[in-house]
Amino acid sequence: MKVAMIGAGYVGLVSGACFADFGHQVVCIDTNAAKIEALNRGEIPIYEPGLDVLVNGNRFAGRLSFSTDIAEGVAGADAVFIAVGTPTRRGDGHADLSYVYAAAEDIARAMTGYTVIVTKSTVPVGTADEVERIVRRVRPDGDFSVASNPEFLREGAAIDDFKRPDRVVVGAEEERAREVMRKLYRPLYLNETPILFTNRRTSELIKYAANAFLATKITFINEIADLCEKTGANVQDVSRGIGLDGRIGKKFLHAGPGYGGSCFPKDTLALVRTAQQFDAPVHIVETVVEVNTRRKLKMVDKVIDACGGSVEGKTIAVLGLTFKPETDDMRDAPSLDIVPGLIAKGANVRAHDPQGMKEAKHLLPETVSYCDGPYAASQGADAVVIITEWNVYRALDLQRLKQSLKTPILVDLRNIYDPAEVARQGFTYVSIGR
Repeated sequence: MKVAMIGAGYVGLVSGACFADFGHQVVCIDTNAAKIEALNRGEIPIYEPGLDVLVNGNRFAGRLSFSTDIAEGVAGADAVFIAVGTPTRRGDGHADLSYVYAAAEDIARAMTGYTVIVTKSTVPVGTADEVERIVRRVRPDGDFSVASNPEFLREGAAIDDFKRPDRVVVGAEEERAREVMRKLYRPLYLNETPILFTNRRTSELIKYAANAFLATKITFINEIADLCEKTGANVQDVSRGIGLDGRIGKKFLHAGPGYGGSCFPKDTLALVRTAQQFDAPVHIVETVVEVNTRRKLKMVDKVIDACGGSVEGKTIAVLGLTFKPETDDMRDAPSLDIVPGLIAKGANVRAHDPQGMKEAKHLLPETVSYCDGPYAASQGADAVVIITEWNVYRALDLQRLKQSLKTPILVDLRNIYDPAEVARQGFTYVSIGR
C-alpha cells in the first residue's frame, strides 16, 4: 500500500519507518527542508535506539522516502497519516491543533482517489470530526474517510512498541476505512496483536485516558514515597507489594522526581481542559497535574537539605538531563525545574547526559557547565545528583566518584543504588522514599 506520513518528527518518522519495514511504500513529508535534506543523507534528527538502521535500511530498499512536496506525496496514497505536533496552547492549556488542521487542508487539496486520512497525532475528542469537516469544505467532491489511530510509543523503545504492541486502536465510522487499516496492520494480525476498532471519539479518548492513568500511577507512588520517608517504610518494597497484585500491575510504580516528556505533561493538561469544556471535570487528573508540578520543585529542597541546608556557592554535579534514559528528549524533563532551582539558590551546576546536552544548552541557564562524563562532572563538586537513570550511571565506581568529590554526598532521585552499600563506601546517601 502507498502511505503518506505528514510530519517527520518522532511519531511520524518511527511510524513511517516501521510501516515501510512491513513492506508498504511510505513517504514522510515535512515542511522543514533542512530536516528532509538530512534524512535523505541518512542523518537521523532524533536519538532513538535502532532507528538509524531501520530508516536507512528501508531507504536503501526503496520503500521509504522523504519529501517537502505534500502534493506529490499525498497523490495516490491509500492512507495519509497526520503526525504533526499538538503542543499545549499558550494561555489556556488546550492542545494546539493548528498544525493538524493545516495538514488536513493540504491533504484535501492533494488527495486523489479514495483516501483514508488518519489522525496519528494525540488530539482531543472530536478532532477527527473537525478534520472531516475541513476536508469536506475544501474538497466537496472528495472520496475519503477520516480515522483515528493513536500512537502508544515509549521513547527509547518505540520500534519494539510499534512492531510488538500491546494493542492497536483504530477509530473509524466506515467499513472501507477499517479494511484499509486492517491491510496496513496485517503483519500484526498475523502475530495475533489485539486490534481494537471503535468509533473515532472513543479512540481519541483512549489515548488521553491511558496516559492520564499512567501519570496517575507515577504520581501516586511518588506521594507514597513521601509517606515512606516520614514513617520509615521502603517505597520500593511497597511498590513490589502492590505491583504483584494483578489488578494493579508493577509498571509505572517507580518513585522519582516526577514525570516529564512529550506526552504525559501536555496530555494530562489537555484532558483536564477537554473535561472542563464538556462539563465533566476529571478531578483526579487535575490533582495529578498539580502534584507533579510541585514534585519537581520539591526535589530542589531535597538536594539543599542533603547539602546541609544551603547550596550557596557550592558546586553540584547533575547526572542525567533528559526526562528518561535512551532518548535525547528534554521536553518537560524534571531537570528543567531542578537545575534552575539549584542555580537560583546560589549553586554552580556541572552536568552530564549521554544524549541530552546539545538540547539542554538551549533550555537551561547559560551558567551550566557541561562535562564529558560523570566523573568529570563530579570533580571537585560538593554533591552529585542523579536525575535520569541512564545505564552509564547504574554501575559507577563509587570509590572513584568519592575521590573526585569535595564532599561525598550522593542524591539519588531514581533509587538505582542500594543505600547500605553506598553508606559502606562512605557516602551521605539520599534517595526517594527509603
